[in-house]
Amino acid sequence: MNPAVVASVESLIRALNARKRPSSIDLGLGEPSLLPDVAHFERATAWVAEHGCRYSSNAGFDDVRELIARHYAYPGLDRAANVCLTSGSTEALYVTLKTLLDPAQDELLVVEPAFGLYAKIAEVEGIAVRRVTASAASGFRIDPDAILAAVGPRTRLIVICSPCNPTGRVLSRRDAARLSSGLLARGGAPVYVLHDEIYRELLYVDDAGSFGEVYPYTIAINSLSKSNALTGLRLGWTLAPADVAAQIAKMHALATTCASSFAQRVAFEIFAADQLGVQRTWYAEQRAGALAAAAAAGLELLEPDGAFYLCIRAGVSDTLAFAENLLESRDVVAIPGDIFGATLAGWLRTSFVAPPDVLFEGYSRIASLAAESR
Repeated sequence: MNPAVVASVESLIRALNARKRPSSIDLGLGEPSLLPDVAHFERATAWVAEHGCRYSSNAGFDDVRELIARHYAYPGLDRAANVCLTSGSTEALYVTLKTLLDPAQDELLVVEPAFGLYAKIAEVEGIAVRRVTASAASGFRIDPDAILAAVGPRTRLIVICSPCNPTGRVLSRRDAARLSSGLLARGGAPVYVLHDEIYRELLYVDDAGSFGEVYPYTIAINSLSKSNALTGLRLGWTLAPADVAAQIAKMHALATTCASSFAQRVAFEIFAADQLGVQRTWYAEQRAGALAAAAAAGLELLEPDGAFYLCIRAGVSDTLAFAENLLESRDVVAIPGDIFGATLAGWLRTSFVAPPDVLFEGYSRIASLAAESR
C-alpha cells in the first residue's frame, strides 16, 4: 500500500459527525439544510429523456461550460475552453494540484486557518507544503503582505479560500489587487493562485475580491454544493487559463473520465435561469440569528463576512478534548478550530444552518461547558 495514504489522517470533522446521536444539536458538518429547487432536476430529466445520459466530453458539455464562463466573466477565463467540469470541488482541487505541482521541485503555500484538504492532498502527492497564518490579533484577516513575504523560491501555487472556511473572512478587493501586483512584480516563473470560491455566493459584505478579476494566473474552483444546497450532486468546476485548463482536463479524464452528465444538465438549468446563490437571503437571516444567540450566551465570536460558519472562543487550551466533552456531556457537535491551523487553537467552528431555536440552545450549552471548564 501507498505509505502516504496509510499515514494520512481521516477527517476529524467526519469522525465527530459520525459520533452524533439522533438527539444531538449539530453545529458541525458544513452541510446546507435547505432543500434544492426540484424544477432544475425536472428540466434536466426531460433533457435526459430526449438525449440520453451518455458520456460528455472529458471537460464537460460545451454549453454548460460556456454558461459558467460567461456567468463569471473573468478576463481571460471567459470561454468554454477555460472550464473543466468535475465531480465536485474536491476533485477540482485534486486535479489542479496534481496538474500544476511537480513534487520534485514545487511547493504549495496554504493560507491558514484553512480547510485541511489542501495540505492533505499535497502531502499524499509528496508535494512540500508551506503555511502562512492569519493572526487572531488581526481578526484572522487575510494579509496580502504576509502572503507575499511567505512566498519562497519553490512556491508554485498559493491556495486561498475566500470567503474562508472556517473563519468566514473575505479578502477585500484592495487586498486581492495588492497580492496580485506583488506577485506579478516578482518576475520569473509565475506563481499561480488557486482561489477556492466555494462560498462565493454566500457573502454578507460588499467588498470581496476575486482573483479571477485581477490576476492572470488564477485557477478558480467552485461547485453547486453550497450555493444551491446540492452537496450530493457532486458537480464542480475549475476556471483556468486555457493552457492550464487543457492539462487539468487531461488529469480529470484520468481520474473520472467526465462529470455526471445528469449533474451537468442540472447545472445548465441553474445557470441558464440565473439561480446561483438564490438562498443568500436565508443565510443572512441565519447569520443574524446565530450572532444574536451566541452573544446572548456570552460567547466571544468572530463575525463572519461570508460562508455559514461562526467561530467562537472556547477559552480552553485543548479544543479537541473540549469538543469531545461537548458532544458527550452536552450533546452538541462543533469542530475544534486547531484542525484548521494552530492559530485557531482555542476556538470552535460552528455552522449556523440549524433552526434558530436549535442554534440558541446549542450556543447556550457551549457557554455552559466553557464556564465549567474554566
